[in-house]
Amino acid sequence: MSESAVAATVGYDELATLKLVALDGGRSGPVKVSCSGLADRLDVSNQTASRRLQRLEETDFIDREVVADGQWITITDAGESALRREYADYRRIFETPSVVVLEGEVTGGMGEGRHYISLPGYMEQFTERLGYEPFPGTLNVTLDDDAVRTRAGMSALDAVPIDGWEDDERTFGPATCYAAVIEAGDASYDPVHIIVPERTHHDESQLEIIAPEKLRDELDLADGDTITVRVEEAEFE
Repeated sequence: MSESAVAATVGYDELATLKLVALDGGRSGPVKVSCSGLADRLDVSNQTASRRLQRLEETDFIDREVVADGQWITITDAGESALRREYADYRRIFETPSVVVLEGEVTGGMGEGRHYISLPGYMEQFTERLGYEPFPGTLNVTLDDDAVRTRAGMSALDAVPIDGWEDDERTFGPATCYAAVIEAGDASYDPVHIIVPERTHHDESQLEIIAPEKLRDELDLADGDTITVRVEEAEFE
């Protein structure tokens, strides 16, 4: 099941429960939780609190181990991503960022970007909506810990949607492109776009970046080099 499909099965009540587990320390490791204590804080019955935890476990938002006097709960990567989306929504309500600054290291990819970017169903949209034909490949970046947290602010920025499409053999999912500028030492390059597929094997620490030219050559980049990515409001061409 895709991340978006899983998220759709978890309602606000479960997210409120997940938030309390996170506040108790569930992001960093197992935290001891009792249904009665959780029920008091949520102002619900013990049975309701238990059902919410069961739902969070069923959708892989938490891992839990039930013991005689309670349960040990850890928030999973999927659960943390859900909380980050909530955080980003509140930031969008109360803040109006115009630029999100991320830092990370250049890393090697698995070569999948070259294949997918070159597909005509995507390439036609890139050319029309981004204003350029991307180099057939992505620059992969692993974000540092601060940047992983800051990344949530990207969702408050206007971005360029890339529609899903299908051919005779399979369906290809949609993606979102965030306009950015790359800085490496004294050099910089734009336009580039961070591409975020709806279905991806990458976690929140990974960026895939597309540009009209091969960024490794243009900025003389090698694996391990540190770069800054300034994510900005996107504009349609």
